[in-house]
Amino acid sequence: MRIKDLKDLILGSKGDSDDDSAAMRKAQDDQSRLFIPDDALVIVPMLGTVLFPQVVLPLVIGRKQSIAAVQYAVRSEKPIGLLLRRDDRDEDPAPDDLYTVGTVAEILRYLTAPDGNHHIVCQGLQRFRVKEFLSGYPFLVARWEEHQEPEETTKDIEARVVTLKRKALEVLNLSKQVPDELVSAVQLINSAPMLADLVSSYLITKAEEKQQILGLFDVQKRIDKILEMLNYRIEVLKLSNQINEQTQETMGQRQREFVLREQLKAIQKELGEGEEGAVEIEEISNAIAAAKMPEEVEKHARKELNRLRQMPEAAGEYSMLRSYLDWLVEIPWSVASTGDIDISKAREILNEDHYGLDKIKQRILEYLAVRKLNPEGKSPILCFVGPPGVGKTSLGRSIARAIEREFVRTSLGGLHDEAEIRGHRRTYLGALPGIIIQSIRKAGTNNPVFMLDEMDKIGAGFQGDPSAALLEVLDPEQNSTFRDNYLAVPFDLSHVMFIGTANVLDNIPIPLRDRMEVIELSGYTADEKEQIAKRYLVGRQLVANGLTSEQCSITDQAIRTIIQEYTREAGCRNLEREIGAVFRHIAMRIAEGDVTQAHIDAEQIPAILGPRKFENDVAMRTSVPGVATGLAWTPVGGDILFIEATRIPGTGKLILTGQLGDVMKESAQAALSLIKFRAIEFGLSLDLFEKTDIHVHVPAGAIPKDGPSAGVAIFVALYSAFSERIVQNDVAMTGEISLRGLVLPVGGIKEKVIAAARAGIKTVMLPARNQRDFEEIPKAVRDQLQFVWLENVDDALEVAVEKEDENSPEPT
Repeated sequence: MRIKDLKDLILGSKGDSDDDSAAMRKAQDDQSRLFIPDDALVIVPMLGTVLFPQVVLPLVIGRKQSIAAVQYAVRSEKPIGLLLRRDDRDEDPAPDDLYTVGTVAEILRYLTAPDGNHHIVCQGLQRFRVKEFLSGYPFLVARWEEHQEPEETTKDIEARVVTLKRKALEVLNLSKQVPDELVSAVQLINSAPMLADLVSSYLITKAEEKQQILGLFDVQKRIDKILEMLNYRIEVLKLSNQINEQTQETMGQRQREFVLREQLKAIQKELGEGEEGAVEIEEISNAIAAAKMPEEVEKHARKELNRLRQMPEAAGEYSMLRSYLDWLVEIPWSVASTGDIDISKAREILNEDHYGLDKIKQRILEYLAVRKLNPEGKSPILCFVGPPGVGKTSLGRSIARAIEREFVRTSLGGLHDEAEIRGHRRTYLGALPGIIIQSIRKAGTNNPVFMLDEMDKIGAGFQGDPSAALLEVLDPEQNSTFRDNYLAVPFDLSHVMFIGTANVLDNIPIPLRDRMEVIELSGYTADEKEQIAKRYLVGRQLVANGLTSEQCSITDQAIRTIIQEYTREAGCRNLEREIGAVFRHIAMRIAEGDVTQAHIDAEQIPAILGPRKFENDVAMRTSVPGVATGLAWTPVGGDILFIEATRIPGTGKLILTGQLGDVMKESAQAALSLIKFRAIEFGLSLDLFEKTDIHVHVPAGAIPKDGPSAGVAIFVALYSAFSERIVQNDVAMTGEISLRGLVLPVGGIKEKVIAAARAGIKTVMLPARNQRDFEEIPKAVRDQLQFVWLENVDDALEVAVEKEDENSPEPT
């Protein structure tokens, strides 16, 4: 397509959409107003290539300025100026970033590819030099000075032309896959400038070298420079061909050696002599027989072994296949722990390793009893759910010790690739089985106690969902034929005792949760923590810090002080850290020689651990009207929650702060509506709601809070704020409310009650429909607290709010 045939194509009238055509016409209208002097050229920067005169070259135009320049040149039927960039990294080159000598070119063809790139085919016309760049245009424009090649010739130039032809043909002969047309063109051209430009265009590779030649206006100097570069290129090509020939000879020698080795193997086989890999193959064959694999697996392993026997050791697949066979023979197909389940011994071990958790231990013993009476039965898969530090993982170790089985543990936290469970296929370099098979191999038996830790922290990624892969692993109906992608043969997982752990049950997918029996572990009471510290933590930290019981001892009161004033958690991890900090202080003093032995009591704890971190501030926080104490459930156990309400002059708006969730906001709105509905019954003036704004705030605003459990506490706080009657400071409450004033049941009762006891609460108000959860509360906590069961909000007001003083002022 010649330049005069391109106007309709650029205007977008053929095949373009209406929007594209409109945008193109607008761009053309803008360009049509430009005036470029006759002695000026539209400049297009070149990236990594140089166009010589009389040479045709296809180019890809990507920059918007260059596209605009080319379209202007096509429309106005003018040539363009091509200048090489000095630095390829400049995405938007300025005039100073371009060489000053370039080529005037005619656009022969203009095309727009489906991917949006613009393609042009240019033919170089002549050299030019930039005199100055003009400003005020949407693309580069420069005044130029043309260069006309001299027509006369001299003997020196003719001699150089002959030499140039000879050198160019020599380079072409040394090069590979050179078109015959280029050889013919070099032989036929006699014009010195044309021959120099042709040779430079096709035989000089680097853009900087081509630019040097383009910038030489003197023909004789130009040919001398080309000859210098051709001589260097000839030496490089000769050396390259020599190296290639040597390489081919080496490869031929290796092939010859390979054939000779194969012939030698055949001769040794006929003579009955052993070959190099025969011993290794025999060892693998014996290992396959000793592994006592299932028939299907052994048949597959023998097949792969025959492939290995026929494969040369130098083959790339040899080591991969060898590793695969190693995995097959090292997996305990028929090796099992033979320990008998002794229920009495198991009870002793559980009591020895863990204090409290009576219901949990009872359920574990029931589980073990079923396995003892029906070893081949499909027992449920246990999942321990509870806050951090309550002993979920150590329970798994105790179970393994009690039934004399191997224990393996793997953490699923942060796992986001399905192949981590099922393994990678052998086609991938560095492929391995998944963590299930790897852990079975590590255990050395096919019936270990297998703990899957942190099941609630599995994440799905673009590689798949690991929790979906666990569905087969944790299903007793399916895991007898578990197939790892790497092994590609079934493995029986039905004898493995799987135990899962999690902090939050809701984060485990429902199909996976349905395959397990959930056993919930709540937090410990202060008395239980004291017993755990005396029985386990103190001794463990003495050993960890290099102390003995003769060198250092700690009183029960000191332990209680640490529990009450320096830790507030459901488990015992922070308690163990604080005890360790106390012992490290004593260890330093003993190491320095200050003391030889130490006895730690409660009075010394602040001097060692610093000021107390937690205190019982219920009385201080509830000493004014409008403040009530609620109970909350968190993933790390229960906690107390303060609800503060106050009245300020306004127009009856409800203001909620403390980063509350939608459910908690709705509870606050329902509580306020109930107060308004029963205002007259409560002795409140309706003007109070019209002339005041109600502000409900839950402290610790940086922590998100949500759920319906605070409904009763919000109602009591609002009632206290309106009636100006103080809520008792030793009463905490939980429960959801309805607009009829009914108190509805909530969850997490055990954790909430333990938190109330830990915070010094004396009376706990719970929904009456939660009496079914009463037995789950530890007896020590039940004996410590007084419980009030709420049917409606009036029951809560009767107990929580202090009696009205006859001399107290009326609410205003």
